[in-house]
Amino acid sequence: MAKKVVATLKKEGGVTYAKVIKAVKSEKTGAYTFREEMVPTTEVKDTLAK
Repeated sequence: MAKKVVATLKKEGGVTYAKVIKAVKSEKTGAYTFREEMVPTTEVKDTLAK
């Protein structure tokens, strides 16, 4: 039977993180790919503005 691994990034008094998923269009094929990043919640707007 397989075991499920659960990782928590949230600790008391620590930094909380958010998962940001962006759709990026490829210049060669024109297809969209998705890029995922884990960023602190204070930097979400800055990451999406790039």
